Amino acid sequence: MSRNGLLAALAACLVLSAGLAKAQEQPAAQAPVPPAPQMPAAQAPATPVEPGIQPVPNSATGEQRSISLALPHDLSPWGMFMNADIVVKAVMVGLAFASLVTWTIWLAKSLEVLGGKLRTRRAADAIGNAATLMQAGRELGHSGGPAALLVRAAEEERALSAGALDHASGDGLKERVASRLSRIEAAAARRMSRGTGLLATIGSTAPFVGLFGTVWGIMNAFIGISQAQTTNLAVVAPGIAEALLATAMGLVAAIPAVVIYNVFVRSIAGYRQILADASAGIERLVSRDLDFRAVPPATAMAAE
Repeated sequence: MSRNGLLAALAACLVLSAGLAKAQEQPAAQAPVPPAPQMPAAQAPATPVEPGIQPVPNSATGEQRSISLALPHDLSPWGMFMNADIVVKAVMVGLAFASLVTWTIWLAKSLEVLGGKLRTRRAADAIGNAATLMQAGRELGHSGGPAALLVRAAEEERALSAGALDHASGDGLKERVASRLSRIEAAAARRMSRGTGLLATIGSTAPFVGLFGTVWGIMNAFIGISQAQTTNLAVVAPGIAEALLATAMGLVAAIPAVVIYNVFVRSIAGYRQILADASAGIERLVSRDLDFRAVPPATAMAAE
C-alpha cells in the first residue's frame, strides 16, 4: 500500500471516532432532569429527640399541659397542707393540736412542780428543825401545801387519841399517823401527776397517726398516677411530699411529748421523796412527843 493510502485511512478513522463520541455526548446533555420529589408536610422529618426522653404524642399534648397546669407550684409546708386531701388535713390539724397541748402541759406543769418542790422543801426543813409537833405546827402556821397538811393531820390524830394514851401504848397512834400521812402523800403525788398521762398518750400514738396520714396520702398519689397515666415525677412528687409531711408532724408531736414525760416522771419522783422526808420528820416528832409524856413539864418545856 502506498503512503497516500495509509494517510487517507488514518484520517477516515479519526473522523469516524469523533462522530461516535459526539453522538454519545449529545443524548446525555439533552436528557431531562427529573424534579426532586417534595415531601409532604405530614411526612416532615421529626425533630431530633434527646436520648432517654420519649416524645409525647400530639393527642396527649393537651392532657399533659392541663396536668402540668393543675400541679401545685408552692411546695412549702403551708402550700402542701392547703393542697392535701381532707383526711390528711384532718390528721395534720390533730397532730398540730396535740403538739400545742404538749407544750401547754409542759409550761403549766413545770411551774407547778417547781413551786411544789420549793414549798415542800421549806416545810420539810422547818419540820426537821422543830423539836416537837406543836413547834412544827407553829412554824408552818396556816400555810398551804401538802407538808403543812401532813402536820395538821398528825396533830388531829394525836388530839383524837389523847384520851386513849393514858390506857394504851403509843404504838397505835404511830400506826394511825403513818397511815394518814401515807394517804396524804399519795393524794399529793396524784395531783402533781395530772396531765402526764396525756403526754404519754400523745408520745405513743402520734407517730402512728402521722403514719396513717402518710399511707392515705400515698394511696391518693398512686390513684392520681393511674388517672393521669403517667409516671412523670412532677405528677408524683407533690402527693408523696404531702403524705410525708404528715409523718414529720407526727414525729414533731411525739418526740417532745416523750422527752417532757420522762422529765416530769423524774421531777415528780423527786417531789414525792421530799414529801417522804417531811412525813418521816413528822413521825419522829410524834414518837418524841410520846416519849416525853412521862417527863415532868419543866423538862418538856426546856426540850422545846
